[in-house]
Amino acid sequence: MALKGKVGAEIEIRSPASKFFNLLVTQLHEIQNMTDQVHEAKLHQGDWHGVGSHSVKHWTFMSGGKVVNCKEHIEHIDHANKTVLFNVFDGFASEQYKMLKTKVKVVENGEGGIVRWTDKYEKLHEGIPPPLDHLAFLIKATKDVDANLLKA
Repeated sequence: MALKGKVGAEIEIRSPASKFFNLLVTQLHEIQNMTDQVHEAKLHQGDWHGVGSHSVKHWTFMSGGKVVNCKEHIEHIDHANKTVLFNVFDGFASEQYKMLKTKVKVVENGEGGIVRWTDKYEKLHEGIPPPLDHLAFLIKATKDVDANLLKA
């Protein structure tokens, strides 16, 4: 069994792709108000939308039927391609993975869009499962945020 891998999902959204992407890069702190999957999101250091390890957020959320936590920082934002790369660490991530990077790409699709999540990981050992629980959290949160954006 390989220690490195990728898992991903594609979710169709009805809200405009640009609105969903804009939320990720300018209003990330609002996600905790849009889904019951996120119990708390707080700024650990830096600012919410800074790129680099100086802007760290602490997340507490539902994953695999239990409450977990982690920290993350944004490594890269590509506005032209509506892509964000997050480095996920500490908490559940460091307990199971040497590396966990989450990439989201938002694609225009008619009046809505498609959100593509990819978790690239390296497990600490072969007994660790791929981050499918984390991916399920991202899928559920995406659907909740989409529904919330449609109301706004």
